[in-house]
Amino acid sequence: MAATTHTVTNQPPPLVGYDVFANDPALTEGITRYIAAERLDEVREELGTLGRAAGSEHARHWAEQADRHPPVLRTHDRFGHRIDEVEFHPAWHRLLGHAVTSGLTGAWSRPDGHVRRTAGFIVWTQAEAGHGCPVSMTHAAVPALRAEPELAAEWEPLLTSPVYEQELRPVAEKGGALAGMAMTEKQGGSDVRANTTRAEPLAAPGEYVLTGHKWFCSAPMSDAFLVLAQAPGGLTCFLLPRVLPDGTRNSFLIQRLKDKLGNRSNASAEVEFDGRTWARRVGEEGRGVATIIEMVAATRLDCVSASAAVMRQAVAQAVHHSAHREAFGGRLIDKPLMRNVLADLALESEAATTLALRLAAAYDGGTERDRHFLRLAVPAAKYWVTKRCTPMVAEALECLGGNGYVEESGLPRLLREAPLNSIWEGAGNVQALDVLRALRREPEALNAFLTEVGAARGADHRLDRAIKGMLTELADLEGIEARARRLVERMALVLQGSLLVRHAPSEVADAFCASRLGGDAGAAFGTLPHTLDLATVVERARPVIDC
Repeated sequence: MAATTHTVTNQPPPLVGYDVFANDPALTEGITRYIAAERLDEVREELGTLGRAAGSEHARHWAEQADRHPPVLRTHDRFGHRIDEVEFHPAWHRLLGHAVTSGLTGAWSRPDGHVRRTAGFIVWTQAEAGHGCPVSMTHAAVPALRAEPELAAEWEPLLTSPVYEQELRPVAEKGGALAGMAMTEKQGGSDVRANTTRAEPLAAPGEYVLTGHKWFCSAPMSDAFLVLAQAPGGLTCFLLPRVLPDGTRNSFLIQRLKDKLGNRSNASAEVEFDGRTWARRVGEEGRGVATIIEMVAATRLDCVSASAAVMRQAVAQAVHHSAHREAFGGRLIDKPLMRNVLADLALESEAATTLALRLAAAYDGGTERDRHFLRLAVPAAKYWVTKRCTPMVAEALECLGGNGYVEESGLPRLLREAPLNSIWEGAGNVQALDVLRALRREPEALNAFLTEVGAARGADHRLDRAIKGMLTELADLEGIEARARRLVERMALVLQGSLLVRHAPSEVADAFCASRLGGDAGAAFGTLPHTLDLATVVERARPVIDC
C-alpha cells in the first residue's frame, strides 16, 4: 500500500452551485429600485434563473473550455474556395446561445428593458466575459439602424430575437441574427475621420460597394456589421451583411484573428473589402459618426456593466476564499487587515454596479433630462469604472495568494479580461475628451448631471465638499484638456457617492465617502479607516452556496 503523505485540509470549496443574482445585494436592491412593481416578481424570477445558471458547474466548465480553445480562422475550404469563417468551440456556442435566449440582446422593446438587460448582462458575464462582445454589439446595433427605418424594420426583429442560430444563411431564413462592428483602421485608430475605406454608390438607392480595410472588426462571425466608409458626401455609416439576399457570400475577407492578452474566447479580426463588398447606407452621407455614435454609446454602457461584472466575480471569489481559509489561528475574513482589503474591494464593486444600473434606468426613462444626463454620465462612468477594474482584480487575486495565480482558480482569466473595457470603444483619453466636448456644446448635460448628484446634497458632508470641489474644477477652464482625467475622475466619484448615499446601506455609503471623497485612505486597496463598520460591508459582499 502506498504511503499517505498528507490529507487535503483548509481549502475552500469551489464557488459553484450558487445564485449569482440573489447573492448580490447591490443588484437585487437596484432591481427593486428601478423595475415597475407590477413586473418585479417576473424580473426577479428571470434573473434568478439566469443567476443560478451563471453560478452552475456547467457554466464554469463552459468558460474554462471556451478560454482554453480560442477561435480558429478558416479562410478556405479543402478545395481552395474562400469561405472566411471562424470556428468556435462548442462551449462558446453554449455561452452565447444562453445569453441570446435569455434576452440579453432584446432590451429596446421590453418594458424596463435596459435595467433588466443590464442586470442580466452583469450576472451572465460573471460566467464568462468573452462572449459578451457579440451580445453587446447585437444589442447596440439597434439604435443606429433606426436612422434608416427600412433597415430597422428588416433587422431589428432579428437582432432582438431570443433565437440563436450560429450558421451563416440569408437572414430572411433565420429566426435570429447577430451584429458586429468595424470602425477603426490602421492609420487612424479612434480618429475615425481619418478612415480611408471608400464607398462607391451603385445604381440602386442606398446601395454601395466598399474598398478598404478594418484594423479591428468585432465578432467577425456575425450576420452583419456596421462599418464606416468615405462616401462622396463624406464619412458614412453602412450595414454590411455576410450573406447576400440571393444566398451567396458577400466579399468579406478575414485576414487574421488578433492574438490578444485576454478575451481569448472571442474573435477580433482584421478584414479587407475588395471593391465587390456590398453594403447598404445607414443614415445620410457624411453623417456616419452621428449615426454610429448611438451604437457606441450603448456599447460604452456595456463596458461599464462588463467591468462591474468582472469586479463582482473577483470580489465574490476573494470573499468566499477568505471565509473558508484559516491562517494564524482564525479565518482570513475575520482578520482585521484582510477584512479591510475585502471591504475596500467590495466598495469598488458595489459602486460600479450601482452606477451601471442607474445609467440603464436613464435609458429606460427616455426623457430629455435622461438623455442629457447620459451624455455626460456614460463617458465619465466608462472612464472611471473600467480604469478601476484592473487594479481591483489584481488585489482580489492576491487575496487567494498563490492559489489565485494558477489558472484553475479562474482569477487569471479575470485579470486578463480586466483591461479590455478601458480600451474598447475609446480608451481613457477618448472618454475624457468626450466629456469636455459635452461640457462645451451641451449645457443641458451639465445641468442634468448636477441635478442628479445634487439629489444627495446635505446627506453627507464629504460628498458636499466633493461636489463643491468638482464645481470649482468646472469653473476653471484654463488648461482644461490637460486636467481632463482629473476632472472626469471627480465627476464619476461624486456620481457614485451620490448614488450610494441615497440607496446603499449607511455602512457602505459611509466607507465610500470617507475613502473616495474624504481622502481618508491610502493609494492601495485595504487602507480604509479602521473605525468604519467593515465587517458589515464584507458580509454584504459574501456569496453563499445554496443551490
